[in-house]
Amino acid sequence: MSNLALQVKDDIVAKIKNDQLVLPTLPEIALQVQEIAEDAATTIPQLTKIIAQDPAMTARIIKVTNSPLIRTSSPVTDLNTAISRLGIDFTSNLCVGLAMEQMFQATHDIIDKRMRSCWSRAMEVAATCQVLARHYTRLQPDQALLAGLIHQIGMLPILSYAEDNADLLHDSISLDLVLEKLHPSLGSYILRSWDFQPDLALVPKEYLNLKHTADSADYTDLVQVATLQSYAGSDHPLGKVNRTELGSFQRLGLAADEEVTQLEALSEEMEATQNALGM
Repeated sequence: MSNLALQVKDDIVAKIKNDQLVLPTLPEIALQVQEIAEDAATTIPQLTKIIAQDPAMTARIIKVTNSPLIRTSSPVTDLNTAISRLGIDFTSNLCVGLAMEQMFQATHDIIDKRMRSCWSRAMEVAATCQVLARHYTRLQPDQALLAGLIHQIGMLPILSYAEDNADLLHDSISLDLVLEKLHPSLGSYILRSWDFQPDLALVPKEYLNLKHTADSADYTDLVQVATLQSYAGSDHPLGKVNRTELGSFQRLGLAADEEVTQLEALSEEMEATQNALGM
């Protein structure tokens, strides 16, 4: 690790320990939805009233409802019906996840490009997680989707830090090193501060741990498999990982000699899911 990378890493770690690092905060719409969804007495009209304040989010939820992801029997044109089809839990997780997109933007072109690239990968991984959860686990597909969308949330404060640090901003190698070293633990730190449930908060910290263990398939397994799949065939180190002995693939029931075929068979569904998440 370069001297600059070490210096930045130590500075960020010190800020975390001293509670001085400025952490990203969830968008207001996500906070409101998260709060009301935690109340078991919440009704669909109540959730509709909150989400309807955000026309863009309303349009995206209706779009998802009309996509192959949900397979509705007839077109949905209003938010109340969309939430009725999706359910309160699915809608709230979808809303919280999609609201994060506005956080992955910056004023500096270099950082903005990195943030948008990060969000694009999050969308790809989330779509794969959602499909894998439906076909290979008993995990909740909406939670799997959210796990994919938040798995690199730890990159945000590092990229924001770089935006205000000229040396790091123009040293892509050092920035990559800092991101690689810090974003997993920082991501889980952020999610705990947002009161995310423990199995989701663990995802950023563990998804790159190829020795991750669990009694049965969990959300970390889904994100790990989806991440490795996203790099398949590339020159990236994660594209060269021997997946045949990974516990994550085994717990999902992806056979070592058939997993490529199994995943390719779901590629159209994964692509449709990713398209449904975008605009």
